[in-house]
Amino acid sequence: MTAKKILAVFRRDAVLTVSLVLAAASCLIVPPGLEYLSYLDFDTLIILFCLMLIVEGLRRQNFLQYVAGQVLGRVGTVRGLVCTLVFLCFASSMLITNDVALITFVPFGIMLLEMADQRERVCYTVVLMTLAANLGSMATPIGNPQNLYLFSLSGLSIPAFLRLTFPWVLASALLLLAGIFFGYRQSGLHIEVGRCAGMRWGSVGFYGALFLLCVLTVGGVAPHGVLLVAVTLAVLWKERSLFAAVDYSLLFTFLFFFLFVGNVKHLSGVEAWLTGVMAGRDRLVGVLLSQIISNVPAAMLLSRYSADLRELIIGVNLGGLGTLIASMASLISYKQVANRYPGEKQRYLLWFTLMNLAFLAVLYWI
Repeated sequence: MTAKKILAVFRRDAVLTVSLVLAAASCLIVPPGLEYLSYLDFDTLIILFCLMLIVEGLRRQNFLQYVAGQVLGRVGTVRGLVCTLVFLCFASSMLITNDVALITFVPFGIMLLEMADQRERVCYTVVLMTLAANLGSMATPIGNPQNLYLFSLSGLSIPAFLRLTFPWVLASALLLLAGIFFGYRQSGLHIEVGRCAGMRWGSVGFYGALFLLCVLTVGGVAPHGVLLVAVTLAVLWKERSLFAAVDYSLLFTFLFFFLFVGNVKHLSGVEAWLTGVMAGRDRLVGVLLSQIISNVPAAMLLSRYSADLRELIIGVNLGGLGTLIASMASLISYKQVANRYPGEKQRYLLWFTLMNLAFLAVLYWI
């Protein structure tokens, strides 16, 4: 890729540009070195990379189109369609993480909305799906990276963790239902779903097996290194052109933010300030810091100073609402909409911000 093309990518992607500027500025705190490798969450990057390959492989086999037809054949209204999409994200994120849920179902949801002639509802629907994935992932210790990390530190049992998060999960489900009820009319779907040509079930099974390996890796059954090697070799053998379809700018956005957060941790002034601020304010500080550096690094940073990890768990999970970078998973949805509908970026960000702040305001005070 030439320098001109690289610059064009950064001009089109404001989030990528901001992440690069922040990472570069943070290098003034800690000079580049091998220590930078410890900043990177390779597990998250590996899962994202592998899922991009697998989802694109399934798309090329027309599998998503086939599933879309099956779903549309059983849903008779726009409201029913959106409810299905939103709660697919909500429920699945509890088991396969919010990142995996969004990278799997957002492209699928956009495609269904296009088939249902509901393009004008894409922004609002994807925002609801993103909220659903971020909030549903709060429910379990394996729902998102910050839960995995804080659960291991807290000493909570799984039933105790589920009881801790249940009130917010239940309230989140009710808010999502309200968003669907007031956001869509109970109008019928007018769509004809034709046959999906070119779908080979053998290839679908091949990519399905790789997807299952991703799920097992997220669940801690298979090592991330094994997943990376297995998926890379399998795709090289099966359809190496899939590598060109990977959204590398999203991967670099994650990488730049990891570098920025890793370097900021070395600021002694920041740590001294957090020590004083955290006293009795674990939930509030978790929410606020997540808006700036996202909730996963906020959980890692604040856990050193928290006297109440239960409150911090709630804080960093609710902190995933708000700004676009409050939960890194939200970038996945934004990129999907921005790539498919470049002219809708501002509209999406407006809906995203308004809905996130509204949900955060209600859930924070429970």
